[in-house]
Amino acid sequence: MPKFLTNPYLLLTLTALFWSGNMVVGRGIRADVPPLTLSFWRWAIALALVLPFALPHLKEQWPLLKRGWKPVLILGLIGVGGYNTFAYLALQHTTATNAVLLNSFIPVVTIAISWAFLGKHLTRPQAIGVLISLIGALSIVARGDLQVLTHLNLNIGDAWMLAAVLVWAVYTVGLAWRPSGVHPMLMLAAMTTVGVAALFPAYLWEMAQGRQINVHLGSLASLAYVGIFPSFLGYIFYNRGVAEVGANKGSLFIHLMPVFGTLLSFIFLGEIPYWYHYLGIALIFTGIWLTMKK
Repeated sequence: MPKFLTNPYLLLTLTALFWSGNMVVGRGIRADVPPLTLSFWRWAIALALVLPFALPHLKEQWPLLKRGWKPVLILGLIGVGGYNTFAYLALQHTTATNAVLLNSFIPVVTIAISWAFLGKHLTRPQAIGVLISLIGALSIVARGDLQVLTHLNLNIGDAWMLAAVLVWAVYTVGLAWRPSGVHPMLMLAAMTTVGVAALFPAYLWEMAQGRQINVHLGSLASLAYVGIFPSFLGYIFYNRGVAEVGANKGSLFIHLMPVFGTLLSFIFLGEIPYWYHYLGIALIFTGIWLTMKK
């Protein structure tokens, strides 16, 4: 990995950028690629990319991986097989506004789980930083109008998104129990293998229901994007970043997703940012700065 990519905060920022694009793609191609099919092929592509980097370490580190099979199994099921599938199912039924809003609660849920099960506590400045960052994310989603939040109509898609939020928070905290000494590429390959194996029967079931990919250049390019950036690179960066700064700080970077969502909408959709976008971005970066400040 290039030296400039060893900074955990840069890695977590790039992860938020990749995952923001994933939300845009997941919503945009929902009519052409069914959710379970999208999740399966996303991780099949990621597995094909990571295997060449992982296999050279397999023989030497197999005993370590075998001893830690339980956390690898759980992390693979929820982090690879769970979160993304639930998010894609959510985007079939709910608006992008609702999905981003609910996704913004991942840091809060992560901190709550860390406090309940690991006894992790935030300092007062860090807690204030998390609150300010959350307010910034909500201000972007609500478009500067509190009535938008009070009039959100929850549906089955929102329930799927809440499930995604919960399993991702558990995954982030659970990274603390992954087997030590295992090369990151081998770890990612092991978890991805578990996820792909779990998704394969669901993929076959979805095809049996008559839901298949509408093959064209856009759908194939979308599959390539979600396989390379949010999956392969995104998980490498996120796992490394969380290992360096911890679950509480690492999950806070999820609040950058509304920021990047605004920028991507401007670049690719021509949507002009309004005052509440700038306010939200300023609050998010202020909150992250307070939380990272020593």
